[in-house]
Amino acid sequence: MPESKINMRGLKCPLPTLKTRKLLSRMAAGELLVIECTDPLTTIDIPNLIRETGDTIESSAKKGRVLTFRIRKT
Repeated sequence: MPESKINMRGLKCPLPTLKTRKLLSRMAAGELLVIECTDPLTTIDIPNLIRETGDTIESSAKKGRVLTFRIRKT
């Protein structure tokens, strides 16, 4: 399945979450979305969004200031 990697570094709340929602709405089931953010609030907002959409966070990681989320569209 295709993987889309999106750089959202520097964007502040609520932009990373809104953009993630929009991207997920355009994806087909099984596709993978990888987002990179620097806003610490995404550690709360992205999991809440995924609970709402029913998709799956396959992994999340933090390296320095960069937060990475791997989201599988269901």
